[in-house]
Amino acid sequence: MSLMSKSLSLLLLATLSINASTSQSEVVDYIKNNLVKNSRVKVDKVEVIEKQSIKDGWEVYFVNIHATVQEDANIFDKKVVPETLFVKDGMATNMLLDMKTGDNYKESIRPKLKSDIYSDKHLLAGDKNAEHKVAVFSDPQCPFCQEIVPELYETVKKNPKKIALYYYHLPLESIHPVSLTITKVMLLEQAKGNMDGVIKLYNLQISPEETDETKILAEIKKQFGMSYTVAQINEKKILDAQKEDEEIATKSMISGTPTIYIDGKWDKTREEYKKLLGDREKG
Repeated sequence: MSLMSKSLSLLLLATLSINASTSQSEVVDYIKNNLVKNSRVKVDKVEVIEKQSIKDGWEVYFVNIHATVQEDANIFDKKVVPETLFVKDGMATNMLLDMKTGDNYKESIRPKLKSDIYSDKHLLAGDKNAEHKVAVFSDPQCPFCQEIVPELYETVKKNPKKIALYYYHLPLESIHPVSLTITKVMLLEQAKGNMDGVIKLYNLQISPEETDETKILAEIKKQFGMSYTVAQINEKKILDAQKEDEEIATKSMISGTPTIYIDGKWDKTREEYKKLLGDREKG
């Protein structure tokens, strides 16, 4: 991934060889034909997720760059890399700062979540016909997730007609690899309809560096009484479900946890769902 990060990094400021009035197709062509200069990386497709207009005439393009990377002489890998591009008057940059406020626009705006990701298998709590839809991308070993997600889950359970909670597994392997195995168990608990069991796993006491699945499963059984084998957690349906959630996160340009959306809009504070409830509903 380091190769892709270097290969697909934009220059701080680049000149688009086009007119000041820039069309979406011109931006796509620029990215595809001029952005990557590494001979080992071939851009196959540029997918525009969304386009937004912000202050002072800037337009924001949220894109996924689909590329083929030559890892070795005969080894090629497919990668999807999200990128944000700010365009104005024939100029483009991947970083836009407000010099008066210090605001980093790349960190403060996100594309809207697509409505087609709300599937029944991702519904963790609440009624799918509830007034509001909340989506959370989370990792059970992420400290902030451990603070926020269980409380969010309990709130939705108490208000099923007000909020539907959709859950997407996003284990951050580079930070706490143990989450990969925990997530597999969570998916099995979901398949059983035991959503409380999914949330209980946020309380698992274990080294975040642990990778031995036999040891992890033994600890889960000891602490929660959930009994699974290494073969069970590595069934194709579980690995496919894990991969699907990862792909949804990538396509939605989500890489950190917890990431929360309310009715398709990114909630930077992770607390906005509380405003959907009255004092009595908050309990």
